[in-house]
Amino acid sequence: MKLADNKILVTGGASGIGLGLTERFVEEGNTVIICGRREEALQEVAGRHPGLITRVCDLSVEADRLELFNWIKESHPDLNVLVNNAGIQQWMNVTDDDFYQRAKAEIITNIEAPLHLLSLFLQLPSMKTVMNVTSGLSFMPFTKVPVYSATKAFFHSFTLSAQHLLKQKGIEVIEIIPPALNTDLGGKGLHDHAPPVSEFIRTIFEQLKEGKTELTFGFSQAMAGGVPEVWKQRFAQMNQL
Repeated sequence: MKLADNKILVTGGASGIGLGLTERFVEEGNTVIICGRREEALQEVAGRHPGLITRVCDLSVEADRLELFNWIKESHPDLNVLVNNAGIQQWMNVTDDDFYQRAKAEIITNIEAPLHLLSLFLQLPSMKTVMNVTSGLSFMPFTKVPVYSATKAFFHSFTLSAQHLLKQKGIEVIEIIPPALNTDLGGKGLHDHAPPVSEFIRTIFEQLKEGKTELTFGFSQAMAGGVPEVWKQRFAQMNQL
């Protein structure tokens, strides 16, 4: 992937990993569009980065996804990079009374939405690169977030298939595999102990410059390069079995 002179859409680009990607892509000399549900958050980021383009969009709603694509097709038909970053994480137990409803919300946001966006944006003749944000939990689940872990395992598997299937169209598919980072994913304070987003972004951009298509850091590097026995041991440690 070339790192400059792109027009890039980053979903969930106003906070967390999405914000880190947005700011680095701007720094590298790209035109960046970010979308998210909170207009205030989008405008705050835009205020710090003149030239940043924002769009309010709830990706859990199919109509919003279609409106986003149609707006891009009309106003930014030269978009050539899609970053499927937006996602939600909910700490819950399968015995919770509201488990199914919360699980359904995660599945829609973490699986249905990025697959729908991919199918839409592949219609743009300019599309050259798709970046999917999965997780180190793609390989080994954390049972406090059972559905989140499963959605990321799905998205990891799908991304591997997409890498193969889109080669013939000349479209590069890159998987970004973060570990837990110091963000508000799942709730404020839950990941305060984790590494900063800035260090993660610095590391994965070094990997992009090397031409890698599987971008890892720390825990996710160990999981992506691990074997079943390693995963079993780490599963027991993380989940205190």
